[in-house]
Amino acid sequence: MPRNALVMQSGGCTRVLNRSLYAIASEFAATMPGALYAAPHGIEGILEGRSLDLSRVTERQWRAVMDTPGAAIGSTRRRLRDEDTSPVFEYLDRLDVGFWFIIGGNDSAETGHTLHQTARKIGYDLNVVNVPKTIDNDLVMTDHCPGYGSAARFVALAAMGAGRDAEALRGASPITIIEVMGRDAGWLAASAALARRDEMDAPHVICVPEIPIDEDKFTSMIEDAYSRYGFAVAVVSENARGASGILGGQTNAWFTDDFGHEYYDGPARHLAALVSRALGVRARYEKPGTIQRSFIESHSDTDMRHAELAGRAAVAAAREGRGDVIVTLERQDAPSEDAAREAKYACPFSTGLAPLDQVGGKVRTMPPQFLDAHRLFVTPDFVSYLDPLVGPMPRLGRLM
Repeated sequence: MPRNALVMQSGGCTRVLNRSLYAIASEFAATMPGALYAAPHGIEGILEGRSLDLSRVTERQWRAVMDTPGAAIGSTRRRLRDEDTSPVFEYLDRLDVGFWFIIGGNDSAETGHTLHQTARKIGYDLNVVNVPKTIDNDLVMTDHCPGYGSAARFVALAAMGAGRDAEALRGASPITIIEVMGRDAGWLAASAALARRDEMDAPHVICVPEIPIDEDKFTSMIEDAYSRYGFAVAVVSENARGASGILGGQTNAWFTDDFGHEYYDGPARHLAALVSRALGVRARYEKPGTIQRSFIESHSDTDMRHAELAGRAAVAAAREGRGDVIVTLERQDAPSEDAAREAKYACPFSTGLAPLDQVGGKVRTMPPQFLDAHRLFVTPDFVSYLDPLVGPMPRLGRLM
């Protein structure tokens, strides 16, 4: 019977990805026999025959990498193909692997399900357990995803800072449009709402893929904020769309990845030009890119804890003989309204399991009760949902 385990990290990195990796290694060493191997850069490393014995990593080494951004064993965006089956299972057999932990998002869940089903088909004894990970927060059947809270904190802080910058330079560059990640869902753009403590604060407009953008309405709302406060800030998702498709009149993606995801130049530049022409003032646009998921000083303590919780739960599931599943995070109800107010940033959570075939390749968009389409903003329900995932935000004062 196979008794060793394999772990790999897959997809875009997060600020807390290595905390899940550490949790798997730590829990496996404490509760299960055999060795734990890592596949460097995921499927790519497997096809190259490379492996790393994590059983030999010391606690001191783990302490040095467990809270770093990126992926300590490398990540991959390579899709599993039919011709990979033989070399992949030869690799598993050579290392005597019976448990495979995959830390990843939607596409990784699809990969995990395919691997588990293929193993059953060819008679190889393998249990695949996925650990959720994505700053997009778009996995179904879970309250939230490790990685989201820290990226959401970055976006909220960026909006807060950009607002004060535009407010200070209202005579020179009073309008800023920030474009953030979020290919199919607006969870990350929506998180900028935590920056707003009063009516004057940024952001004034939030645009998400769930709500098509009417360019005239967008311009009108920016103009209204500008006339009221002397500055305006909008946060938009990277694939924000209008009624006729991607904003800016783009018809062809400049890049399509191995999973068929299309990438465009993004809406911020187009919207900034639109507002500049309409209002006759300078509108800046910002596009932070991968810094959103890797900024060292921007992390959520809750996010760190939940990343570790998910990793340990994955090993527990494997120990119980569970396979073809992904760990979920489940929010527990507060016992009373008073307790809920007191525990604003300490909402209790537990873990569960969901079938991989019900998660892989699916996208959880923001529910209607979290969005205010009329105001191009979010609702108080969303802020209540997000608060405990991000933690306390700084409060900024004004002299004028």
